Amino acid sequence: MADVPASHPRDAAPRTDWTRPVPTVGDTSAAATRAADPRAWAFDPADVDALDRILRARRDIRRFRPDPVPEDVLEAILSAAHAAPSVGHSQPWRFIVVTDPGTRDRAAHLADRMRLEQAYQLTPDRGRRLLDLKLEGLREAPVGIVVACDRRTPPAGVLGRATFPDTDLWSCACAIENMWLTARAHGVGMGWVTLFEPAHLAGLLGLPDGVETLGWLCVGWPDELPPEPGLQRHAWSSKLPLADVVLRERWPAEEGAAPAAPVSHVAALRAPAPESLVAATDEADRLLTPPESLGVVDRALNRMLAAGATPAGGTLVLVGADHPVAELGVSAFPSSNTAEVFAAAAAGQSLGAATALTAGFEVLLVDAGVGAEAAADGVVIARPNDPRGNLRDAEALTLADVDRLIERGRALGRELTGLVVLGEIGIGNTTIAAALTSVLTGLDPAQAVGLGAGSDAEILARKTAVVEAALDRAGLGPGVGPRRIDDPRRILAAVGGPEFAVLVGVTLGAAEAGATVVLDGLATSVAALLATRVEPAVQAYLIAGQVSREQAHDVVLRHLGLEPLLQLRLRAGEGVGGCMAASLLLQALQARQRTGRTQNGGG
Repeated sequence: MADVPASHPRDAAPRTDWTRPVPTVGDTSAAATRAADPRAWAFDPADVDALDRILRARRDIRRFRPDPVPEDVLEAILSAAHAAPSVGHSQPWRFIVVTDPGTRDRAAHLADRMRLEQAYQLTPDRGRRLLDLKLEGLREAPVGIVVACDRRTPPAGVLGRATFPDTDLWSCACAIENMWLTARAHGVGMGWVTLFEPAHLAGLLGLPDGVETLGWLCVGWPDELPPEPGLQRHAWSSKLPLADVVLRERWPAEEGAAPAAPVSHVAALRAPAPESLVAATDEADRLLTPPESLGVVDRALNRMLAAGATPAGGTLVLVGADHPVAELGVSAFPSSNTAEVFAAAAAGQSLGAATALTAGFEVLLVDAGVGAEAAADGVVIARPNDPRGNLRDAEALTLADVDRLIERGRALGRELTGLVVLGEIGIGNTTIAAALTSVLTGLDPAQAVGLGAGSDAEILARKTAVVEAALDRAGLGPGVGPRRIDDPRRILAAVGGPEFAVLVGVTLGAAEAGATVVLDGLATSVAALLATRVEPAVQAYLIAGQVSREQAHDVVLRHLGLEPLLQLRLRAGEGVGGCMAASLLLQALQARQRTGRTQNGGG
């Protein structure tokens, strides 16, 4: 072994005063200095305060001034977006700046359509409030920026995406947040609009396959200075306390200790799962008879069984009301007949009640405004509180009454079991049904108005004239624009009636409870069509009991997508045809239950 020089003794302690090499680029800090002052990397308190103010002052702007955004400000906003973090430094964002008014108008049209479609999926109150929210920023803001995510690179080829493939989208969301905060700091407003079908927005901008949009950002000088988030200001929701969203170490296992799921405002009603319908048809296929040997009845049975119940009976919900429109000579019978028939129904002696009782059904009688308030035992009172108009000269109902009557009917419907048959009593209500049909289907009043029981050509002409005048008064006539109101509540207020509102609610409530609803004539079918405008999934719980002699009835059933079980040219109303059809359904169900099965479903 070579001798160790005396100047380098083997056991000498290392020096501690060497000069540390410091790079000329990159991180020049040292562990010792970082340990000595862990907070040294922080900004000055004034800068931290400014950042906090910017964060808390970020707002989703909906109203804009038309003044142009200077190019240097726009570049600062885009530069901030490009400085965002991205997983694997992939930088998947692409910013499409749109200033052409024509493109902005087309985008606004796409958003308007989706806004209406989403509103129909929400609960009625939330849907109305969504429609109240302003989306004109798409047209008003001078600049639109569509953030697109280029996803054409396979996830395995990007560091960090192999295990979390959506991190490219998360990275683009970070870019949007950078953009939003920078815009706010410069006094520029930004609104994020996602009410688009992604494929439609991609098509508008010519995006290739594999490039997805994250919505449209409206950019411009704000024409509002909201002091708090817009949806919070409009009482859509409130800010959760921080403690409600922070967990320690892991998700709590104890029941009730975990955070609640985010609130959903989607209507609770859903159509039966596809598996349920398939199971019903599979079971029918095992019967010792050719498939669908009962024709439309078999299909109705499968629809009924898919809802998850095997009804043994049912209830006729018979709703009665007088109508001011009857004073205009639209019926061959006096208004007093409504109270007469209603009283007979309470005694079990009207044709509708008698048909229900002989079929073994219960009768639920609802007074929605029949003369003086009914005093019979067992009659449910659901009458309007406010003055009512005759359609031709004034609104049929107030919105407050419409809402109250729908909710009253909904509560009744939720309590029903078995088959729910809808029926109505009311002189003049075929005129109302015709007006509603005209609004809901676009059918011309002359085609929507039927002759009615006992009527003649003169009465038919008066009914048609009344419906035409009602549509014109409500702004729905041929000469005043498209015959459409999107809110079913407003349709009922304009040209409806109280029993229609109650029947809409009963239909909604019964469907929510998983019950099958059997429709009778035009009036009940129109009520069901209105219910599907509130919650589209209702349609899966409906069965058309019959098609009546009213010429518009077949049109309404086509809009409902329902094929009637019976075609008997009935004029009775009162749920008579619905009870007959419901009785047929129960008889067919019992026949199915008694029929032998084949092995393995066929052979």
